[in-house]
Amino acid sequence: MSGLPAAVVFDLDGTIVDTEQPVFEAWRRTWADLGHELRLEDWLLCVGRDDALFDPMAALEQRVGAGFDGEAVRAARRALEAELVAVTVVRNGVEAWLDEADAAGLPVGVASSSPRRWVDDQLARLGLAGRFATVQSSTEVGVTKPDPAAYLAACAALGVAPPEALAVEDSANGLAAARAAGMATVAFPNPVTAGLDLSAADLLVPDLAAWTLSGAWAAIVARSAPA
Repeated sequence: MSGLPAAVVFDLDGTIVDTEQPVFEAWRRTWADLGHELRLEDWLLCVGRDDALFDPMAALEQRVGAGFDGEAVRAARRALEAELVAVTVVRNGVEAWLDEADAAGLPVGVASSSPRRWVDDQLARLGLAGRFATVQSSTEVGVTKPDPAAYLAACAALGVAPPEALAVEDSANGLAAARAAGMATVAFPNPVTAGLDLSAADLLVPDLAAWTLSGAWAAIVARSAPA
């Protein structure tokens, strides 16, 4: 390994921008308005992937039972989510890492479990649409994390071998995907994912701004060096 990775691939939701907290909050309020509690531990089952392990709408419908108006609930929840997400900003340290990668001539990509339209909308809203050489979403690869497809596709598009690239993630599912692709990993949790077991990461970084990209890579290299 050299002084820098050959490329950097960021997850979007919860990593570049903390959409995890407002999305969870929108669901939490939706449940509360109908007299039910959405537990964080249940919600975390679907963070970084689809609803295969936990579908909050189906679970809510089951609890409410007769009289559940799914269309009205969906519309209200989506409106609240849009309102909360609209005020989120780029997470601390992300743009500094992008600047460092640009200065070093490193290609940078996005690998996301979200649909492409969502990814494009968020990057445009944040003023980051032109910062990534490739975007690989569930739309392109047809699966969600922990399947490594998005990371493998991102590395292929950037022209680098996965073991030479670095993934930046916030969730256990995302880390599993990146590691399955063969990439080195930095865990950058947000308030929703901070309680997850992220010990599989090569480096856990509670505050990305406290590290440079080169410093994080050096720490990963040192950790992987034979004793």
